[in-house]
Parts: sequence; C-alpha cells; structure tokens
Amino acid sequence: MKNSIEKLKVDKNKFDINLKFYFILKYLLKAKLSEKDIKNILELNSLYKNLKFRTALFDNLEKYFGNSKTGLTKYDLFVDILDLIKNNNDVVLLIFSLKLIAIKPLLLQEAKIKDLLDLSKLKQLNPLSTTYDKITLVSPYSTRVSGALLSLIFFDKLENNDTAFLSSDTTNFLKELSAEAINLKKYGIEPNQIFMLMFSESINQSITSDSGSNYEDRILSVLVNIGIDSDKISKIHDKNDSSTEFDFFFELEDRTFGIGAKRTLRERYKQFIKTAQMSKIDVMIEITLGIDLTEEKVKTIRNHNIYLFVADEIYHSNPYLKNNNGVFSTKDLDIDMLKKLK
Repeated sequence: MKNSIEKLKVDKNKFDINLKFYFILKYLLKAKLSEKDIKNILELNSLYKNLKFRTALFDNLEKYFGNSKTGLTKYDLFVDILDLIKNNNDVVLLIFSLKLIAIKPLLLQEAKIKDLLDLSKLKQLNPLSTTYDKITLVSPYSTRVSGALLSLIFFDKLENNDTAFLSSDTTNFLKELSAEAINLKKYGIEPNQIFMLMFSESINQSITSDSGSNYEDRILSVLVNIGIDSDKISKIHDKNDSSTEFDFFFELEDRTFGIGAKRTLRERYKQFIKTAQMSKIDVMIEITLGIDLTEEKVKTIRNHNIYLFVADEIYHSNPYLKNNNGVFSTKDLDIDMLKKLK
C-alpha cells in the first residue's frame, strides 16, 4: 500500500507551478477585468519585456485601477498576483492567464449553446410531460459537460498549434496563445486541467438547477393557459390541517380546488390523504409525473377521492392508470375537465 501511494505522489515543483497558475487565474477572474483593462495590460507587455513588465505594471496599477481603501479591489488583487511573479517564466504565465481570461466568455457561451438548443425544443412539448421534465432536469449538467469537453478540445488544438477552429480575426491571437501553451508545458504547467477548475466554477455560477420549483411553475402556466385567473390562484395551508400546504388553491364555479404538485410522490401523498379526511375543499387534485406511482399508491389516493393527473407518457404506458376512474393524463387537464370533477 505504501508503494502505491508513493507512485501517486505529485512532483513538488509541478504542484507549485500549477498552484501558482490556478491562483493567478482565480484572482484575475475575481478582478472582473473589462476589455479595456486587458488591453491596457497587454499593451504594457508589448512595451516592457520580462521582469521589467512586472515593474511597469506595478507602477501603473494605481493609474489603471485606483487604490481604493474599501473592499478587495482590482488594485489589491493585482498586488497579490504580482507578488508571485518572481522570474521571466512567471511573467509568461501571467500573460497566458490573462489571455485565457479574455477567451473564457467565448468558451462559456459556446458551452451554453447545447443547452439553448435543448431548451428550444420545449416549445413543442407539453410542460407536464416526462420529456419536458428530463430536458429541464439535465439542462444545467448539459452545460457543464459541454464546457468540460470544449475545454479539452480547445487545449488539445492549442497544443497541436491548430488555430483554424475560430474566425480569422482571432487567428494571430490564438497562434500566440498556442505558442505560450506549448512553451509552458515544458515547465510542468497543465493548462487544460487548471483552466478547467476555474472554468467549471464560472459555469456553475452562470447556471442554476431549479427542477423542483420549475415543476410548480410549469403547472401554474398550464392552469393560467386553460383559463384560471393567475390573480385568483394562491398557495395556502389547509384550514383544518395546517401541516398540509396546497401548492395551488382557487375557486371555479363556486367550488374550491386544492392542488398538490410534486414531481415525485415518495411518502408525501399520505399527508394529502390525511387532509382529504379533514378538509372541506370541494375538489382535491394531485399532479405528479408518475414515475414513482405504483398501483397500490393509486388505489390509496383514489380511495380518498383525490384525483390524479400524471404525465401523458406514464399514463398511456400503464394500464392500471388508464383503467382507473379519477386518474387522468396531464395532457387532458383543461377547464372543462376541472368542471366535471365532483
């Protein structure tokens, strides 16, 4: 076991240089540099070479960023970055990092394209279908996976001096970046792995996974689209059972409707059954995808006169749902259907 651990030991010099690379990337990202900021620094680098550039940048920090006494400013962040620049190779690393920060928005936008293409399919789908649900459920992860693979492809092309994958306007910029990436690899820098750490964090900050609340939003949109006034839909606790919350409560033709909305039921449907025994609400409905809905659960729910609406795909693939009065496909959820419920 001891020998196995020793074989996995990372060379200290390689660790240190990649840690420095990551620190520089992170602090540049925190600085939230504008295009003008990046342009100023790159222009300065064209005038001063090697460690003279470090001195020149230090002397110009106040001019570029000011010296605010409040909060962690661009000035403060660059002071910490420049404290790590000890030799000419560190200068190359800083410039390389700065160029990666400049190219990051392009890669980030590219990573989101797959997600946007998937989301564009939603217009043709029923909001309460399992197909719709799966797209919204995996959407955040789609962007993360696209980002990881794009980063891998991007650096693979850089290290092979292949700059033909973007527009001609960026070719010269990428040729320089490619040369720097190849050069830095000699010193143990792992551009793809370290950049991906920072890039993943940027992706995570730019997207959110909201499949839970999103399901309720979709049901609300269906209710509004079939003619229920959104101003008359509320979220309330049952008067006789304060532990139960109706996700949607409204009145229709002098009757009260209480709807529970959950993607998956688990054991939560039992609470709704308890409420059915005590509540004076006229019509109680459970809307769910149905992916964990067993025949036994259906019988239990229906025995308490609670109506069930499940995703159309689940409804039509399970005979015990189609043959049970009071269980419907969400595709059939409309104003006329609601009026028929007793």
